[in-house]
Amino acid sequence: MTLENKIVAVTGAGRGIGRATALLLAARGARLVLGARSEAEIAAVAAEIEKAGGNAIYQAVDVTRRADLEALVGLAVERFGRLDVIVNNAGIGPISRFDALRVEDWDAMIDVNLKGALYGIAAALPLFVAQRSGHVVNVVSTAGLKIVPTMGVYAATKNALRTATEALRQECVPGLRVTEVSPGFIDTTFVDSSVSDPDVREELGRRKRELAIPPQAIARAIAFAIEQPDDVEIGSIVVRPTAQD
Repeated sequence: MTLENKIVAVTGAGRGIGRATALLLAARGARLVLGARSEAEIAAVAAEIEKAGGNAIYQAVDVTRRADLEALVGLAVERFGRLDVIVNNAGIGPISRFDALRVEDWDAMIDVNLKGALYGIAAALPLFVAQRSGHVVNVVSTAGLKIVPTMGVYAATKNALRTATEALRQECVPGLRVTEVSPGFIDTTFVDSSVSDPDVREELGRRKRELAIPPQAIARAIAFAIEQPDDVEIGSIVVRPTAQD
C-alpha cells in the first residue's frame, strides 16, 4: 500500500479539498498534475509541494471545457509518461431555493459538477484502457444522501455523478478502479465563494462554524482509496463531521 511515484491529476486543486489532497498525496510520494481555473493558486500549491521536496506540475483548467481536461491528461503523459489517477474534484455550489429562479446558477452547477467530471473521465479513460490500469476518483457530496431545501439542484448534480460513477465502476475492465468520495461539512471557502444567496450563505456559514471538519479529512480518504493494492477497489467513502445530521 503506497502512493510512491503514482501520477495523480487533481482538478480544483488550488484551494479546499483539492489543495489538501494535492499536498497530502505529494507528501506521501505521489507526483501531482494540478488543474484549476486560477493559475496563480495552483502555481502556489505546486511551489509549496516543491519546497517540501515533492514533485508537481500544473496547468490552468476550466472543467467546463473538455479540451482543458484533455490537455491536463496530455500534460501528465508528456511529463511523466502516464497517468495513474484522476481526481475529479472541481465543484461549485451557488445554492438557493427553487423559487429564487437562479436558473443560471443551475446551469453552472450542471456544467461544473456533472459535465466537468464527465469530461475528466472522457479525457482519462482512453489512456487508462490503453494502460490497462488507472483510477477515477469522483468527489460527490453528502448533500446527495440527505436532501434538504436550497440544495435541490446541487444535490441533483452530485447524485447524477454518483450514478455515473457506479455505472462506470461496473463497466470498467480489470485493472481500472473507480471511487466516489462524499464529503460532509468541510471547512473551506466553498460557502463564501460559491453561495450567492445572502440568507443561505449566512445560514451555511453558521453551520460551518459549528460543524465543519478540515479538508485534510477528505484528503486522507482519497489517499486511502488510491493506496490500496491494485486488486482492491474502494467503491464509496462517506466522510462527515460526527455532529452532522
